[in-house]
Amino acid sequence: MAQQITTLDLARGVYERAAAAHAKGRELFGRPLTLAEKILVAHLRDLDAISAAPERRVTTCEFQPDRVAMQDATAQMAVLQFMRSGRREAAVPSTIHCDHLIQARRGAGEDLAAASTTNAEVYDFLRTAGAKYGMGFWKPGAGIIHQVVLENYAFPGGMMIGTDSHTPNAGGLGMVAIGVGGADAVDVMVGEPFGLLWPGVIGVRLTGRLSGWCAAKDVILKLMEILTVKGGTNHIVEFFGPGTASISCTGKGTICNMGAEHGATTSLFPFDDRMAAYLRVTERADVAQLAEENKALLTADPECHEQPERYYDRVIEIDLSTLEPMIVGPHTPDLTRRVSEMASAVASEDYPTTISAALIGSCTNSSYEDMERAASIAAQANAHGIKVKVPLLVTPGSDSVDATIRRDGQMQTLGDIGGTVLANACGPCIGQWKREDIAEGERNAIVNSYNRNFRKRNDGNSGTLSFITSPEMVVAYALSGRLDFNPLTDALTAADGAQIMLKPPTGRELPTDGFESGKDGYLAPSDDPDSIAVNIAPDSERLQELQPFAAWEGTDLAGLRLLVQAKGKCTTDHISPAGPWLRFRGHLDNISGNMYIGAVNRFGGDNGTATNTVTGEKGINCSELARWYKNEGIGWVVVGDENYGEGSSREHAAMEPRHLGGRAVIARSFARIAETNLKKQGVLPLVFSDAADYEKIREDDLFALEGVIELAPGSTVTVRLTHADGTDETFATRHTLTAKQIAWFKAGSALNLIAASQG
Repeated sequence: MAQQITTLDLARGVYERAAAAHAKGRELFGRPLTLAEKILVAHLRDLDAISAAPERRVTTCEFQPDRVAMQDATAQMAVLQFMRSGRREAAVPSTIHCDHLIQARRGAGEDLAAASTTNAEVYDFLRTAGAKYGMGFWKPGAGIIHQVVLENYAFPGGMMIGTDSHTPNAGGLGMVAIGVGGADAVDVMVGEPFGLLWPGVIGVRLTGRLSGWCAAKDVILKLMEILTVKGGTNHIVEFFGPGTASISCTGKGTICNMGAEHGATTSLFPFDDRMAAYLRVTERADVAQLAEENKALLTADPECHEQPERYYDRVIEIDLSTLEPMIVGPHTPDLTRRVSEMASAVASEDYPTTISAALIGSCTNSSYEDMERAASIAAQANAHGIKVKVPLLVTPGSDSVDATIRRDGQMQTLGDIGGTVLANACGPCIGQWKREDIAEGERNAIVNSYNRNFRKRNDGNSGTLSFITSPEMVVAYALSGRLDFNPLTDALTAADGAQIMLKPPTGRELPTDGFESGKDGYLAPSDDPDSIAVNIAPDSERLQELQPFAAWEGTDLAGLRLLVQAKGKCTTDHISPAGPWLRFRGHLDNISGNMYIGAVNRFGGDNGTATNTVTGEKGINCSELARWYKNEGIGWVVVGDENYGEGSSREHAAMEPRHLGGRAVIARSFARIAETNLKKQGVLPLVFSDAADYEKIREDDLFALEGVIELAPGSTVTVRLTHADGTDETFATRHTLTAKQIAWFKAGSALNLIAASQG
């Protein structure tokens, strides 16, 4: 059984083949290897059969990851696809983590109890499917997937994929960890290779040392300023330099985690003593020792750091000693400012001066060190009788962290200033926040230590302005209640009226007495899988067995209508938002009711609405219009702007358009995961050869896609627009489909091919 393979077994297997793989890699490339390349080479599916070096951002390669991790929202669709594959057991160690479906409302105990009742059907489905198909199951309340993976499964030099965009968190332990859609996970779980465009490598050289109010979060916020939301696309960001050793393992995880926001395939750090210390305190001393014995395999070749410009596509220098505390937002994670600049920004941008809530935690910042540093600020406030001015919501990353900070007192300290502890789950970070203190559209500002701040992301309210900073800075903001507060220069008023300056945060990165084990949150697969039944009620509103998508009809595509032309950001939150829709993640037809409801239509109207170009009716909900077209036998396309599909890995943003009759998405550019998900589900992702052609489209055009019959790697698909006045106009599009991916399109989806191959 794959699930019985331990992390030590996996690490030993990787290290045993790595030296020879690296030698072959140096031979292929004719040069030394970066760390990212070492790990990729060691996980190539058929390295011995490769005779030419993969070309960065050009060659699609096949890999064999060491493990798969899934969170409960995305796991539902992944498991449903796995069940259709015909495979009886996951081919690699795989786990399901119940962290997304717990709504934050009252506090940890009450919220977890409510979730266990509300989501009983889904949890039972995932638990029994895990037991039957050889997948480990982490119960609700055990923790956020990425923190649990870091504590239990990640290891230096490994490779994993996870059905969540923040899977790169494991790069904090030197792992190539990549966020994917469920269909990619199914490939690996059925024993197929994981296909990936060989990434470019961006080198980030860190020097100096963090000090004062600066935290690991400020490193990634600084990098967001440099790379923006798409600068890392199709690259691995590899950190190196003397500054890396000054950052804790979980701090490294924070930096890698939020790398998803600049679009990188993943991010990672070289193995060092901080990682070894974390492995030991999380009861993996055997893995730490093995990594120490193989350290040369877990760092880049020395030449790469001696002359980094020769080996990295781009080299970015960050002196940690010169960093200032940062804050980003609202509405995008690359609108970056120094905390010292916020007062002027509040005035010039007319942001609300008073904040309405402050939140710390999430998969990005919920480690022991994060809670320790945040509590050090709270302790100073307690000493002077200062309480928070606004609600402070605290989310520990795992049950182990939760139990340990209860033992060591940080939880009590945060509670003493007025903090409320939420369940060990994603909660408000992904929209699972039952917020009752504001009305829809009411303009307000929140400050948090999360990773993503798109409009409506946290609380579903279009009027909320979400700003991201470090956990310790969030506590300072909560104590002041003001967005224009700067703890480096501004004082708080104590209970006796005295003016108090907060001192910079302090704290241990790891607990002196080790981690508490917490509750028993893990369930292993059954030893008797045939005795396990996985039930889906025919009338369920939450779960629905998947039906295969229709195969390609063998012709070019004509008579297609425009569903919506998205203007500006069209993230997965715009295409398939979470929040209340999370409950339908296992029911494709029901969740398709949210399709494109956040999209801004270039042709006007309310967000998520479009015009029926057959009847002329305007202001129709996009999903309703798509259903109408489908029922009338009319295919449709969506046109996107830059970086279409930015954000979450949720493949629902591809499956919903496919389910409701979408045939292609034409965009100026795609985010990596979104493009792959469309390919997996049989939707053509096409890119304007000339981005200016985006402007040629009229709302009532008929679309024809010419060249689909001749579809081949590198081919051109011509889009013919027939305008309402009878005139025609054409433009060229390109694509990145490989021969294998074209076979997915022809079969109707990648899953159709897998199911056929499994018999």
